[in-house]
Amino acid sequence: MEHAIEVKNLTKRYKDFTLDHISFSLPKGMILGLIGENGAGKSTFINSLLGIVKSEYEQIQILGLDLASHEKQIKGEIAAIFDDARYDENFTPLFIGKIMAGIYRNWDSQKYQNYLKQFSLPPKKKLKTFSKGMKTKLEFAAALSHNPKLLILDEATSGLDPIFRDEILDIIREFCENEEHSVLISSHITSDLDKIADYVAYIHQGKLQFFKTYDEIQTQYGILNCGREFFENISKDDILAYRREAYSYQVLIRNRQEFKTIFRDTPIQNASLEDIMLFYSKGEKML
Repeated sequence: MEHAIEVKNLTKRYKDFTLDHISFSLPKGMILGLIGENGAGKSTFINSLLGIVKSEYEQIQILGLDLASHEKQIKGEIAAIFDDARYDENFTPLFIGKIMAGIYRNWDSQKYQNYLKQFSLPPKKKLKTFSKGMKTKLEFAAALSHNPKLLILDEATSGLDPIFRDEILDIIREFCENEEHSVLISSHITSDLDKIADYVAYIHQGKLQFFKTYDEIQTQYGILNCGREFFENISKDDILAYRREAYSYQVLIRNRQEFKTIFRDTPIQNASLEDIMLFYSKGEKML
């Protein structure tokens, strides 16, 4: 199996925070949703992949190339979009297209013009007249017009209204229709990732809690509401975390299908990505 991203023991140490031995492999053609609380280490991880910050690692391979020896070649094959716009406010989309044509050997001017039309972006107006949503669409137009194989998004949809976000998700889906294309998207809006992610990586306090397919998450995790007596009779091995309510317990179950074979009449809800994050960050763990 070919991989878009392979990471082994990626570590970045700061004075008061450590991104601690992150390892996983993302197959080509897949969308990876990267989730975690503020300060969990998501941006540090992405910046390490992009070579923006220097980290320790056993191995990082992107699109089959080693980051340490092929960084320049890798950067020609990827596109990154961040929450804040990177272009000068006095630039126009037309001028940005000319700049990009001089930077990327694979730049497709016609594709860029088509994206500007598709997104209703006026080519000769300065960016300072654009809304945040329009600026984000311009970032996508520029990123996709040099035909990258890997698209990396760090909170790129943050602050956009639901209509704009839905358009962006459609763009991502369309991009991945080509199985040579892959996406890593970090987002606080986990409902967006529920719609498009093939894989999910969850970083909590600098540690990778899990790297799973989205289907595995839907199958394995569940939320149980029960009374104290029932809770005390559940095996600790079945519980990832729990939250005490006034007269009941909310429990995040790790092996939903096996649990249901034992407790057939006990209803268990699906666990969304947001539910899982809340249980990890605010719930109590079994000792």
